Amino acid sequence: MDQFVSSALDELCINTEGSNGGRMGRRKHNDDSEFKSPNLHAERRRRQKLSDRLLKLRGLVPIITNATTLNLSYIFFPIFMNKATIIEDAITYINELQRTVDTLTNLLSSKETSSEDGAEPAKEVIHAAQGMNKSRVQAEINVTQIIGNKLWIKLVFEKKREGFTKLVEAMNALGLQLTDTSVTTSNGAMLVTSCVESFYREALAVEETKKLLLQIINDIQSK
Repeated sequence: MDQFVSSALDELCINTEGSNGGRMGRRKHNDDSEFKSPNLHAERRRRQKLSDRLLKLRGLVPIITNATTLNLSYIFFPIFMNKATIIEDAITYINELQRTVDTLTNLLSSKETSSEDGAEPAKEVIHAAQGMNKSRVQAEINVTQIIGNKLWIKLVFEKKREGFTKLVEAMNALGLQLTDTSVTTSNGAMLVTSCVESFYREALAVEETKKLLLQIINDIQSK
């Protein structure tokens, strides 16, 4: 009997220790969960904030080179974006804008210099006109890419009756539109500066545009 009671007491002690150990184990597990939970939430908030900032940057950059979209009820949601690609696109776009700023700054400086001369005609027009009077020199054509499908052109050629009108009509027939145009004439020469865009929003090649302009001017001067 004593042996049976002793055995029962030993078993009770073992069960009690096991129960206490289980509670301690659960308490330790709960403590770890409570410790990890704030860190997990903080990391999720950090990633969400970074994702939101990248999404805003993506919306400001018109260049899209790596994005998968989901079409849902006519609303497009980006579901995959390469972070490195977004940053590279932003850098490329900023550099392109900087080149545009430099080009427009040079154009503005050139116009300001011409305006300071007052009523005096531009020296390049006078020089071109004098050359034409002497030996019928070829027309001068400069084409510079500004941004996207927009070009800036500078033309110096012999002044002809309705020459500028014919120039515009010929360019329109080829799908080219002139904007921000300036025209100066002096001593039988005409200087035209303008921005050129395609009606069809197609990219314009500098050399190809230069050849087209040369053909148009030669046709105008031959008549």
